[in-house]
Formats: sequence, structure tokens, C-alpha cells
Amino acid sequence: MSSTQHVVCPHCDTINRLPVDRPATAGKCGRCKEALFEGHPLDLDAQRFQQHLAKSDLPLLVDFWAPWCGPCRQMAPAFAAAARQLEPGLRLVKVNTEEEQHLAAQYGIRSIPTLMLLHHGREIARVAGAMDTRGLLAWVAQQLR
Repeated sequence: MSSTQHVVCPHCDTINRLPVDRPATAGKCGRCKEALFEGHPLDLDAQRFQQHLAKSDLPLLVDFWAPWCGPCRQMAPAFAAAARQLEPGLRLVKVNTEEEQHLAAQYGIRSIPTLMLLHHGREIARVAGAMDTRGLLAWVAQQLR
């Protein structure tokens, strides 16, 4: 097993190697010097999404959403709260399906919000519908057993 993990910077998208025996929450990007974990979801376009998906060793929890969607807006605070609790074990990201329609089509998103758990480019699980923070955390824990 490797003694480092690859983490993509949420600011400049540079790939960083973090030692697994040190606290990840203290990690800084080698390029831009910003914190690698800030406890909030990242809004990603298709290019940045692919970088985080392909180059990071962290699982991604993706919220496929749209600005006109009431349940999406209702779930946003719960998703943000989950980011504070799940980082640095996961990277939580948001993909606006209105702006990234081809990405939503690629992943077969039929309803929103849809949460998808991905790791190393592979889908682990998905669920459609809004959740509160407790439900979201329980769903993630169940999927990562």
C-alpha cells in the first residue's frame, strides 16, 4: 500500500501527494499554497470534474443539481454540512446540470437532485431525491462499508 495519496487542489486543480500518516486537514497545495480541505463542496465544471475524478485518490460525492430545482436548493445546506463532516475522507462536489448537460447525460441523470458516489472513475452508488444531513451521512456510511 502506498504511503501517499493523491489529492487534487480545490483552488488550482494541481495534483498533490499527501502522506497518509499525517493529518490531511493540514495539507496545503504545493503550487498555490491554499488549504486542500476547507469543509465545503466544490462547484465543478466538466473539465475540473474530470481532473478530480481521474487524478484523486479520494472518493467523490457528487450532487447533480439545478438552480431552478426546489429540492436541490433545500438540500444544499445539508450537503454543505456533510462536507464539513466527511472531509478529508471524501471530496464533495456539485455539478450544475443546466450548465453541464453533457456531463449529466454521460452519467444518466434522470432526476435531480441525484447524489452519486464515485471512486477512481467508477460509480459506487447513487440515489435520487433530497436528504437531510443525517440521512446523507448514513447513506454515505452504508455505501463505504
